[in-house]
Amino acid sequence: MSYVIKRTNVVPKFDLSWDGDVWSKADIVELNEYREESQGHRPVVKAKVLHDARNLYGMFRVEDKYVIAVQEGFQAPVCLDSCVEFFFKPSVGKGYFNLEISASAAYLMTYIRDHRRTEDGFEDYTKMSAAHGALVKVKTSLQPRVYPEIAEPLTWYAQFQVPMEALEPYCGMIPSLDGVTWKGNFFKCADECSHPHWLTWKPLTALNYHLPECFGTLELQ
Repeated sequence: MSYVIKRTNVVPKFDLSWDGDVWSKADIVELNEYREESQGHRPVVKAKVLHDARNLYGMFRVEDKYVIAVQEGFQAPVCLDSCVEFFFKPSVGKGYFNLEISASAAYLMTYIRDHRRTEDGFEDYTKMSAAHGALVKVKTSLQPRVYPEIAEPLTWYAQFQVPMEALEPYCGMIPSLDGVTWKGNFFKCADECSHPHWLTWKPLTALNYHLPECFGTLELQ
């Protein structure tokens, strides 16, 4: 499976405009792999990603129910909330990054070199520092907090911008993004809502998002 990340010469406005002029040029990826462990809720999730010389720009659109988002701040455990995630492995460095964003714009980011699980996380990983995390821009349409849970259908959006200078302290210098191949996957979850569910773009061999062997191909044009 492969997804094409097209180049843009125009920086997308940070306004959650899924159908905006810049975003209309991006290919859409759909999360159609529904884990059997999920409990009765199957949201419709789509994402778009663009790039320029030094940034990744992304947006998720989620047709959802049972939405809850109580985690706050940077490096909060946002997978417990209604959450979207983009994991990607650049063409340099040993590891991969996981960007996880809750419906209320709490987010975390980690660089994982060895994804084998341990009691405190992973065999070899580094949490992104607050200084580098501040370079990453995140915005969602449900802020600042969703509680109690919203059981009725609603559509929410999450937008992000990741500059290469936030990544390079962890993986090394990233050359031009033009014409390179990365690996990655897209996810949706809500571990602690009333109807926990797990969706992915590329199928997994287990209920574990941290399986880089299951990543698909990201073609940056």
